[in-house]
Amino acid sequence: MLESLVRLLRRLFRPGDSATASTPADAATPAIDGATTMNKITSIADVRRHFRNNKEPVYFISATNFNLLGIGDWVSNFRHINYIDCFEGQQRNVFVPKEKFPRDFESIEDINNYLLEHKEVIDFIQSRADGDNAGTAAFLMFDEHTEAICEQLGLKVAFPPAALRQRMDNKIETVRIGNKAGVPSVPNVLAKVGSYQELCEVSKDLGNDLVVQTAFGDSGHTTFFIASEDDYYKHAEEIEAEPEVKIMKCINCRGSAIEACATRCGTVVGPLMTELVGFKTLTPYKGGWCGNEMFAGAFTQEVRDKAREYTFQFGEALRDEGYRGYFELDFLIDMDTGEVYLGELNPRVTGASSLTNVAAFAHSDIPLFLFHLLEFSDLDFDLDIDEINERWSHPDSVDSWSQLVIKHTEESVDLLTQAPRTGVWRMNEDGTIAYDHYSYHPHAAENDQEAFFLRISGAGDFRYEGADLGILITRGRLMDDDFQLTERAKAWIAGIRGKYAGQALQDPVVEEVAVSHAVGGGNFKIL
Repeated sequence: MLESLVRLLRRLFRPGDSATASTPADAATPAIDGATTMNKITSIADVRRHFRNNKEPVYFISATNFNLLGIGDWVSNFRHINYIDCFEGQQRNVFVPKEKFPRDFESIEDINNYLLEHKEVIDFIQSRADGDNAGTAAFLMFDEHTEAICEQLGLKVAFPPAALRQRMDNKIETVRIGNKAGVPSVPNVLAKVGSYQELCEVSKDLGNDLVVQTAFGDSGHTTFFIASEDDYYKHAEEIEAEPEVKIMKCINCRGSAIEACATRCGTVVGPLMTELVGFKTLTPYKGGWCGNEMFAGAFTQEVRDKAREYTFQFGEALRDEGYRGYFELDFLIDMDTGEVYLGELNPRVTGASSLTNVAAFAHSDIPLFLFHLLEFSDLDFDLDIDEINERWSHPDSVDSWSQLVIKHTEESVDLLTQAPRTGVWRMNEDGTIAYDHYSYHPHAAENDQEAFFLRISGAGDFRYEGADLGILITRGRLMDDDFQLTERAKAWIAGIRGKYAGQALQDPVVEEVAVSHAVGGGNFKIL
């Protein structure tokens, strides 16, 4: 590990070379239909050709296709299998079963298991299978039951085992791995807490303003800001139910995200992105993630370099733990000291993946997700990861993109009667917006007056607090240098919200079902 770090520090931050390596003259066209008679892949050109010639079915199975928008442009025979049809049947490589059975979902894993056990999905997968080989499946989230279903269907799961991913996803475990890898967290203690007095005792060196996190949770659901006993008792039940919590000093920080892929050749590291966190016009959750920005000048060069260095170190530590493939790290940038702290690990594709895989560096080489697919293929490959990281660290490799995740923020439940369509929308000079044309890809938004909108909640869906309405992706920035929403961002948010309409729930039975859906099975993150 030390040797890898020294090699990285020596080469990582030199100016990049040309965008794509040449193909060795003796490199054979890879056979990717299950055959093993192929030469070693040694260049980006080899990887491109491999996936363009792919014959084996590859699936992304999830509630929506948001996380891997556009990957089908790179991988032949790639299909999305989704529960929600964001495209109203217009997108050919998205399969959504027509018949929906009443079901209360409590997690993304529940949705994926439902899909894999659905007759229409099974028939679709079997119709594209080659004998016992049904192809490869990737997921946002999955569990041991998912693995068992995939084995029955003949699907290979392109991720480490669910049990390992679950252990890596634990925020407490993340701190420990980071400590071993030399990647510091915000000053913290890990402890079992049974009362406010115990919290004060174990955290006496951290000050009076604290942030408490449970081991699992997302989008701010289980991040608690505690500056008083009253604050504590608002969340006491959740905190005291945990065998151990992470208690951090509250710092003046900005959130950031960086995605990477741990491969057998080393860890490929993407660019550092800013994060949109806790904006009340986007999310009802304080501390909740609600978007990202990608641009070359995100933070200072020193901060960007440090975050990339830490990500590489953490990726190598994950390899030591047995984890490989795609992952994302959240970093907290202390605005008072400039220190870079590890926030949390997401051992999977994430909401930021939609930007990582459409940026300039991805299109000049390959999207980061293709390194993940390559790692879980049977191919023999040896790529110069140092060279790729060098190139991807160069400012010219990063163009500017932003995304907003728009949730319903009011404490209300109604039935949607109208929703904006997926596609490209245009902003007029007066700040109003209008639908321009259908597209499935963010790149269809050609300038900062256009945006790609992916509809999540549509007519006939219940709209409840925390429900994902849709995602807007556009070129340029949506926050200013003080990390506040720009007027353009506010206009887009207001414009999209204005395109939704709902009907109050009059029938007591329908209302009871809707409220149950909102506070029970339906109120979880699907992105």
